[in-house]
Amino acid sequence: MATFLYRMGRLAFRRRWYVALVWAAVLAAVGLGALKAPGAADEGFSMPGIESQKAFDLMEQRFPGATADGATARVVFVAPTGEKVTAAQNKKAVESAVADLADGSQVAGAVDPFQAKAVSKDGRTAYATVTYKVAANDLTDASRAQLERAIEEARGSGLTVDAGGTAMDDGGGAGGAAEVIGVAIAAVVLLVTFGSLAAAGLPLLTALIGVGVSMATILALSDALGLSTTTGTLAMMLGLAVGIDYALFVVSRYREERAKGTAAQEATALAVGTAGSAVVFAGLTVVIALAGLAVVGIPMLTKMGLAAAGAVVVGVLIALTLVPAFLGFWPNAVLRRKDRKRAGAGEEAKDNGGTRWARFVLRRPLPVLILGVVALGALALPMTSLQLGMPGDEAKPTSTTERRAYDALADGFGPGFNGPLTVVVDAKGDDDAKAAAAAISKDIGATKGIVSVTPARFNEAGDTAVFSVVPSTAPTAEKTKDLVTTIRGERPGIESETGATYEVTGTTALNIDISDKVQSALVPYLIVVVGLAIVLLLVVFRSLLVPLKAALGFLLSVLASLGAVVVVFQEGHGAGLLGVETTGPIMSLMPIFLVGIVFGLAMDYEVFLVSRMREAYVHGETPAEAVTSGFRHSARVVVAAALIMIAVFAGFIGESESMIKMIGFGLATAVLLDAFVVRMAIVPAVLALLGARAWWLPKWLDRILPRVDVEGEALTRATATPGPAPADQEAVRV
Repeated sequence: MATFLYRMGRLAFRRRWYVALVWAAVLAAVGLGALKAPGAADEGFSMPGIESQKAFDLMEQRFPGATADGATARVVFVAPTGEKVTAAQNKKAVESAVADLADGSQVAGAVDPFQAKAVSKDGRTAYATVTYKVAANDLTDASRAQLERAIEEARGSGLTVDAGGTAMDDGGGAGGAAEVIGVAIAAVVLLVTFGSLAAAGLPLLTALIGVGVSMATILALSDALGLSTTTGTLAMMLGLAVGIDYALFVVSRYREERAKGTAAQEATALAVGTAGSAVVFAGLTVVIALAGLAVVGIPMLTKMGLAAAGAVVVGVLIALTLVPAFLGFWPNAVLRRKDRKRAGAGEEAKDNGGTRWARFVLRRPLPVLILGVVALGALALPMTSLQLGMPGDEAKPTSTTERRAYDALADGFGPGFNGPLTVVVDAKGDDDAKAAAAAISKDIGATKGIVSVTPARFNEAGDTAVFSVVPSTAPTAEKTKDLVTTIRGERPGIESETGATYEVTGTTALNIDISDKVQSALVPYLIVVVGLAIVLLLVVFRSLLVPLKAALGFLLSVLASLGAVVVVFQEGHGAGLLGVETTGPIMSLMPIFLVGIVFGLAMDYEVFLVSRMREAYVHGETPAEAVTSGFRHSARVVVAAALIMIAVFAGFIGESESMIKMIGFGLATAVLLDAFVVRMAIVPAVLALLGARAWWLPKWLDRILPRVDVEGEALTRATATPGPAPADQEAVRV
């Protein structure tokens, strides 16, 4: 591995113009494809194997033409204090607004609240439901403008008018300011770390090129593969973070080799052969973690994972080819100004903050280990009260019309009105379908916790009925989850009485089913991802205990970060500082996201840090000296890489969407804990306690494991015998 990458780095340095032109051509080709590609149609969210999805599928089969995932808007009208919405003037304004709402080529219909009896008991609140022929992502700007115009005109009459529903979602995700903030902080960190504008700019430039290639490819293939903007959000986030980090490690090793007196071309080749090997295996761990998201069984999550894995692969290729090519263009520019004059003079490695910290831990390994484990354990404790769900409009800021509409409906009709359950009755084999549906509706309506049941609506064949059930509790409440379980639990008895079957669906039931499925998939996912990564780390480090320590350290950090998420987003401590106005259950996919993404990134730091220790140990240093050497060469760069990751992820905390805030906060916290507590404190403490046993590997396992030479032992042997000066020894001035 090291020899192959050494040759690749040397070739990229020598053929730098060809490498640069190839990447420019790739970027131009995928960029052109992205411009010409049609937008991906919204396929909707689907999750095979759960009851809610089965019910949706049945509705689409039995009610052809009535799209289950068509966009909807629920426009809420609230009369001024002391007035009723049924008053003549207010009623006229509402009816005029409904007529305007129904006027549109994509509108399927708008229901008058007075005809549908959608008026609250106190007469102050009414709502009109607007249904569309297309999904939310397929709504045109004209349709959205018509909706906004009708709402504004109704507000002019003195009514308070707000709207919620899928039609209000513009499909936007994280973007803009988040990336700018992350890149700006990353630039400052790189500048402080390298002390050179060129050295700081090179990782940023190559990372942005990699993200450009990745995002353009996703857009170009969006129609063919059913990818969306949401799919690319994770790819952009991770592509930017790992792209900077991987280039950072190669450039850092290049500067280290130049400081030893190595010529530019040889230093580039050695940097790619050694640091590049760590990049390859670190990238593989991230790819394994992301591709492993397919285990969960959610198509959208699988696509997000594979798209992000593709972005990581691009980042690895950029680090191994384009970075050495750029070093060929500017071999001295990435050095510190004071080092350019003496580049090639050679110097001894000096103590730095990394070596001082390593020696501190080596002197007190047990206290450091206990303190680190106890601190992470304390942070992880709130995880025991974790509640999963899918936050909706109630989690949005009060400045949004969706949140105000949600609150108005909850005040006027009760908290459960925002999350009605949909019951689909399949009476295909029943002689009297209407009687069966009526009996099921009556039995469900008698269940404790049900406020109301709407009349059943039948399909043309008369064998399938649909009706809505309004709970007394909010969509994300635990009592609502218990209610859904109760209704489903009553099914066998009701089916035996009526001869018909039914299924419970709707957004609320779908979110409950998603949470249950994610929880059940978490353990298999952990086993698959952690198991594969341990095997990979066995090959990298040729040690049995180091991979196990790496996996256990990761579990500590991810549990602690989940605990921190619970404290802020569920319990509300410090929520105001992050702009979180409403607390509630944690997003169902959050544990999977954290496990998948953070595991890959945690193994990045493990590989970068411990591979230098392994390299020193293989080259004859004692276990304690190897730990110190690893920190001397890698600690500063790992800290810089972690700070960059934290900056990129923390930038997303500033987004208005609660879910994006949660993901950004969770990832930033997890990287902070894993890099600074686990990798920088617990890892050296454990290695100090284990000593030479840390690098023990059973002989039978040593024989069957392939040798990949990540530590560059073959390169050391090849360069040990002095030879003629390379052709690139001539000074290159920039």
